[in-house]
Amino acid sequence: MDVPPAGVELLEEVHDMTHHGFHSLATLSVEVVNDSWTRRSLVGEKEMISWASMKKGYRANAHSHPHEQFIWVLAGAMEIRLGAETRICAKGDMVLIAPNLEHETVCIEDTEFVTMLAPPRADLLPGTLPDYER
Repeated sequence: MDVPPAGVELLEEVHDMTHHGFHSLATLSVEVVNDSWTRRSLVGEKEMISWASMKKGYRANAHSHPHEQFIWVLAGAMEIRLGAETRICAKGDMVLIAPNLEHETVCIEDTEFVTMLAPPRADLLPGTLPDYER
């Protein structure tokens, strides 16, 4: 296995969750994270992808992590802050978040999006809550 970027640990539990091969969104389990957030996730050894739905008003408080993150808004709209810049992102908009850049999101409508992180982020693995939720 390759050496991860500085500050990122490759997790042993990721190996237990890795499902190489073909998949369908319809066959991935829906996880209810909380009253405002559901997701379906597919985790590989070096990256993860989640299809998420968040209700209007849900906020991912300001945080940063050593993972590169990509967000693609499928429906609805969210306000996303990257460092000092804030934008409204709606259907079709994409965001690439650099490692260690402070960011936050607020859903200004019920929103569906895809997010990818490399490598997988321990506090976003199925069955976990992100640090900003604790």
